[in-house]
Amino acid sequence: MNGARQTKDREAQDAELRALQAALAAEHAAVYGYGVVGGRIGEKRRTEARTAYDAHRARRDALVRAVKDAGAAPVAAAAGYALPFAVPDAPAAVRLAARLEDRVAGVYADLVRASTGERRREAAEAMREAAVRSVRWSGESVAFPGLAERGGTASGTPAPTV
Repeated sequence: MNGARQTKDREAQDAELRALQAALAAEHAAVYGYGVVGGRIGEKRRTEARTAYDAHRARRDALVRAVKDAGAAPVAAAAGYALPFAVPDAPAAVRLAARLEDRVAGVYADLVRASTGERRREAAEAMREAAVRSVRWSGESVAFPGLAERGGTASGTPAPTV
């Protein structure tokens, strides 16, 4: 019985680590994406973009520490990311910012499901923050942030995307 319990605990730890790494990868992509947003966003929303960029950098740094504390090597940022659409102007930058936040909320929803205790609380807070930023950028909301976009996730993509 003790062996079965240890196996179950190890599986839970592995699932949590995978979710931590996925959240870290999403934060890397968000930091990159907000670099694009900041270069195209209008003056009126530049402070909002900078605040979001700083928040994602802070979350990324915290996730790097969490992965290291779990005894793993943090997933590295990609050299570049494929944008989901062209971002030639401020309206496209706003759409990209909303998309970034939706994706980040989705991976934090996965981390909420995979974790417990303080880490779960922190993941839920990160998911909430991303959902609020998404609403601010897009003007639209969903009933369960982070869950709708998780319905059709692919197992892998040829290039990192934001």
